[in-house]
Amino acid sequence: MHNLTPELLALLQSVDTCTISNAIETFEVRMRNEGYMSHEIRCLFPELPPVAGYAVTGRIRTGAPPISNLCYYQRTDWWQYVASCPAPRILALSDVDPAPGIGAFVGEIHAEIGRALGCVGYVTNGVVRDIPALDRNRFQCFATGVAVSHSYAHIVDFGDSVEIGCLKIAPGDILQGDRHGVQSIPAGVASRLPQAVRELQSREAELIRLCREPDFSIEKLIEILGKDASCPPRNHR
Repeated sequence: MHNLTPELLALLQSVDTCTISNAIETFEVRMRNEGYMSHEIRCLFPELPPVAGYAVTGRIRTGAPPISNLCYYQRTDWWQYVASCPAPRILALSDVDPAPGIGAFVGEIHAEIGRALGCVGYVTNGVVRDIPALDRNRFQCFATGVAVSHSYAHIVDFGDSVEIGCLKIAPGDILQGDRHGVQSIPAGVASRLPQAVRELQSREAELIRLCREPDFSIEKLIEILGKDASCPPRNHR
């Protein structure tokens, strides 16, 4: 379990994912094409601020009845598992049907229960429903779309690693999401992120000020860009 300190949580809830991603890149702990979900997992409520929390993982199916023939509300063991995980929580459920998204596991009722258990959002390669209710509840969702029915939505299992939108998620991973998508926060850099973000924002503010100055010039631009330690200068011949 990674440590989501109050300082880091406040940062992830107030700074957009693009800035956090840029800051993570400065540590060179993963490839720049890793650590975030692919574009088909879209933010359904882009007007909401960023959300962050610990991943609570599971797998669902919606296209056929469960073998045990249990209704979704009878899986109290699932909610007991959610409650046992540290808050804030983000539900990360992989729809493992051959054709994901036939029905929606999360709608108004699941969002209400999730909120009561300290969940701030939901991530899936499937779909959701009851959009007006989720919006009123400010329950952020990342999915491939929406659906009319829950169909046969049910939990298959939970508590293991899953993959959603090409992002591998282990239980307890720190996730952040906003209108741009969802990314994971590498454990090894979490404590250093606040300082890295401050330094990045300072460099970007300097560059933006230059671009807006009436005496902007290529020479001044080259000078400022040369200060960026994350982009080593080229050797000209």
